[in-house]
Amino acid sequence: MGKREHDENRELPSRRAILRGMAALGIAAMAILSFAGSTSARSLLDKIKNGETIRIGFSNEIPWAYPGEKNKPLGFVNAMTLDILKRLGTTNVEPVVTEWGSLIPGLQAGRFDIITGGMFILPERCRNVLFTEPLGKAADGLLVPKGNPHGLHSYEDVRDKGLIFVTAAGYDSVDYAQKIGISEDKLLQVAGPAEILQAVKAGRADAGAGDYFTVKKFADKDDSVELADPFTPPAIGYPAFAFLPNQQGAVDAFNAVLKDYIGSAEMMASVGEYGYTRATLPDDTRTADLCKH
Repeated sequence: MGKREHDENRELPSRRAILRGMAALGIAAMAILSFAGSTSARSLLDKIKNGETIRIGFSNEIPWAYPGEKNKPLGFVNAMTLDILKRLGTTNVEPVVTEWGSLIPGLQAGRFDIITGGMFILPERCRNVLFTEPLGKAADGLLVPKGNPHGLHSYEDVRDKGLIFVTAAGYDSVDYAQKIGISEDKLLQVAGPAEILQAVKAGRADAGAGDYFTVKKFADKDDSVELADPFTPPAIGYPAFAFLPNQQGAVDAFNAVLKDYIGSAEMMASVGEYGYTRATLPDDTRTADLCKH
C-alpha cells in the first residue's frame, strides 16, 4: 500500500464522522423547522374548542374597540367578537392593546390571534391577512376648526387649497389622501385619534380625517372643533375581523356565525350602546370583491 492510499484510508473515519454529524444536524434542523411550522400553522379553532386563551388585538379607537377598566375590551367590534366566540364555545379572551399601525405586524408576530379593531378591508391588507365578511359599513369624517374657516368639504378641498391634512399612520385615509394627490409635505401622520384632535386644535393641521364615529365624538365634546358638513368622503369602508393567512378555518367559522348574527336582536343589543345602528349594517358587498379593487 502506498503512502497516499494509507493516508486516504486513515482519513476515511474522520470524513464519515463529519458526514454523520452533518446528517444529524440536518435531521435536527428539519425537526426544528417542522415544529416551528406546525406551531405557526396551529388551528385557532382548536384553541377555541380547547378553551385556551384567545388574544384579541385592537387599538384605542372609540367606539370601535378600546380598553376599559382593567383592560376590559369595549367597543362594538369587541362586543361582536365576544358574542361570536361565545357561540363558538369560549369566553376565555385576553385583550392586547396596541397602536393602529402595529395591528397587522402584531398579528404576524403572534402577539394576538384576531384583529378586532374594525379594520377596513383593503386590497393591500388582503395580501397580509384574511378578512371575514364585512361587519358594517362606514366612512371618514373630516374634523376642522370651529366654523370651518377654510370651507373644507372634501379631501380635494384640502388638496386644492394646499392645506395641512392630518390622519393616523396605517389608516385607510392615508391611502385616500395620497391617491387624491395631497402631497407628502402636507400629509401629517400621527399615532391615533387623540393626536389627530390635538393637531387640529393646536393649528398644526387644517383638517383631520378619521372614522366618522370617532371624530364625531370629538366634535360633540370639544367646542373648538366641528365636523365638516356637508362632507363628501373619498370612499365607503367595510370593517371586518382579520386573521393570519393560515387560519382559513377560523375565518369560515366566523363567517358561518355572522350569517345569522349580523342584524340580529342579540347583535343590536350588544352594539347599540356604542352608536352602531341599522344604518351601519353591511350591504351586499363581499370581501372577495373588496380584495380585488
